[in-house]
Amino acid sequence: MGIRSDIAYLKRKDPAVRHTLEVLLSHSGMHAVWFYRIAHMFWIIKLKLIARIISSFARFLTGVEIHPAATIGKNFIIDHGTGTVIGETAYIGDFVLIYHQVTLGGTGNDSSAKRHPSLCDGVMVAAGAKILGNIKIGKNSKIGANAVVIHDIPANSTAVGMPAKVIKTKDFDDYECSLSDK
Repeated sequence: MGIRSDIAYLKRKDPAVRHTLEVLLSHSGMHAVWFYRIAHMFWIIKLKLIARIISSFARFLTGVEIHPAATIGKNFIIDHGTGTVIGETAYIGDFVLIYHQVTLGGTGNDSSAKRHPSLCDGVMVAAGAKILGNIKIGKNSKIGANAVVIHDIPANSTAVGMPAKVIKTKDFDDYECSLSDK
């Protein structure tokens, strides 16, 4: 997990990326993720105010808000990131791709409980989707543009609509995430 790996994965997933220098200088989604990783490190060592300051600075620069307490795996891509919000107790697995205006939002006010969604490995979330509450999006699933997801989505599924409904699936029984169920 690192900058080189992130850039290599982004080049595979985004046909508009032409070279590494372009990503380093102008890809706001990657910049937001890299700022998150720094902020998260401060959050882990209990320097939470510094973490929040870094997070706010990143939001100012990139238009992407990622809470420093969120758990994010390797090779996470935010494409056209402006307006993206990722909440405090959100969990994002490895090789996840999300587009602009996506919200991984919480429900409830209990600060000791998990309030935000978990996206398992390989999930893709299209532009404008809202995923709300302590729900799981199964491995390799796809969430359609502007969908509002309020229930678990099985692995290998496609969900669309308001509220989102599964329109295609290969396996209804697999909700497992590869990292811990945060």
